[in-house]
Amino acid sequence: MKKAVITLVYILVLSSAVFAQNFDIDLLRKINLERNTALDPTFKLITNSVGPLGIGTPLLVTSIGLIEHDQTLKNKGYYIGATLLSSALITTTLKYTIDRDRPFVTYPDIQKLSAAGSPSFPSGHTSEAFATATSLSIAFPKWYVIAPAYVWASAAAYSRMHLGVHYPTDVLAGAIIGAGSAWLCKVLNEKLVK
Repeated sequence: MKKAVITLVYILVLSSAVFAQNFDIDLLRKINLERNTALDPTFKLITNSVGPLGIGTPLLVTSIGLIEHDQTLKNKGYYIGATLLSSALITTTLKYTIDRDRPFVTYPDIQKLSAAGSPSFPSGHTSEAFATATSLSIAFPKWYVIAPAYVWASAAAYSRMHLGVHYPTDVLAGAIIGAGSAWLCKVLNEKLVK
């Protein structure tokens, strides 16, 4: 009886993994191959904005804090920077541990429209965008900060699929890691301050 249950669980896990992979590539094909090509330059611009905004946000907040001699603002800049470093560390570790091929490598019909060098899972751009958006939203909890930050992060995440360089699960994992890093740094910061 025990052997039958283990076999059944194994079959269920294996079949759900196959279903998930099929869903992943089917959704990516729908996004990438049926895309509005007129939006390609817009999504390239959005995807290319992630690095400068990710680095620039903590630098700008910290710099303004230094100029105005505002310790609270400096601490917010440090927090945003720590979030980005944490997110990058987790993302890079997972990328090279899991070592998933990019979708355009495995599926030649996927159209690659952006540079992509490291392994696919999780999405580094998405992780950085959501780490920036979430830490900025926690540091400055105003609707006029939160709404644009998450619209930008979501557009950056979508752009990675539109441009054919990430699977939907890569993007989902990147968003979870980025947002999770912000919350983790917030909790650790609160414990350190106490």
